[in-house]
Amino acid sequence: MFAWLMLAGLLIEAIMGWPDWLDRRIGHPVRWFGWLTARTEHWANRLSFDRGTRILLGALASLALVMLATLAGVIIAKALPDSPLGFAIGAILASTLIASRSLYDHVAAVASAFVARNPETARAALSRIVGRDTRQMEEPAIMRAAIESLAENTSDGVIAPLFWGTLFGLPGLFAYKAINTLDSMIGHRNERYEAFGKFAARLDDLANLVPARLTGILFALCALSRNAMVVMWSDAKKHRSPNAGWPEAAMAGALGIRLSGPRRYGDAISNDSWLNLDAADPGIADLQRALSVYRRTIIVMATLLALIGFAIWRI
Repeated sequence: MFAWLMLAGLLIEAIMGWPDWLDRRIGHPVRWFGWLTARTEHWANRLSFDRGTRILLGALASLALVMLATLAGVIIAKALPDSPLGFAIGAILASTLIASRSLYDHVAAVASAFVARNPETARAALSRIVGRDTRQMEEPAIMRAAIESLAENTSDGVIAPLFWGTLFGLPGLFAYKAINTLDSMIGHRNERYEAFGKFAARLDDLANLVPARLTGILFALCALSRNAMVVMWSDAKKHRSPNAGWPEAAMAGALGIRLSGPRRYGDAISNDSWLNLDAADPGIADLQRALSVYRRTIIVMATLLALIGFAIWRI
């Protein structure tokens, strides 16, 4: 009944999110794992080592951390009683690793700032969800970045956790979040992490292979847009990421806008290709439409989980 467990976790997170009072008291499970990752990387990733050694150590460290997270999921799943109380506890634990409400709230904050005609607040809100420099962004760039983040993180933060949790329960959910957190922390193409984080980045690519494409298809279906499928199929491969291009291109096609393109990370300029090149830049109305597509996507995903759970129960 993993599908129903993930559905319950999704509903809990969509309704409650991660309460601020609880975050102030104990933090968040992903940050706990992030702390462990940071300590491991500080100990194992020495710039004095040659590149091959750093790749090997990074792979061993990543595997150990993912195995530890998976083991924690196995132990917890085995310890939970086979009862409504056990199911409820499992659903609450699952909800902490799904980000449907928090993602919506962060992107909606950007839209609200523009409705209030406060671009500085919009830039500040955007800086919480993207890694690029937002200080000098003009309105079209802010809109693109917000929609891109919404599209990519729908896959990474919602669909992928639900996908792996539905297949393997709490152990699958814990393992995926460990992989995704490792990639976000050490999967960067810079001097410090390029070698040490190479394995983590490739593992994340593999883990998101199916969820990213599923997310793109869901966007197209929920937007009732044939163009979303056309743009996704033609442009997804232009993205620097083997996975992020699928939901981003689908969203670009669904809204009739262009996404991606050149962007700034600190002092560096990344000359990324455009997705849906010939379309116009997005505006506030497009960001609001993207949030609408997102809401419908979550509803459809919840419905699919319910149907899968019912089908398995019938068997």
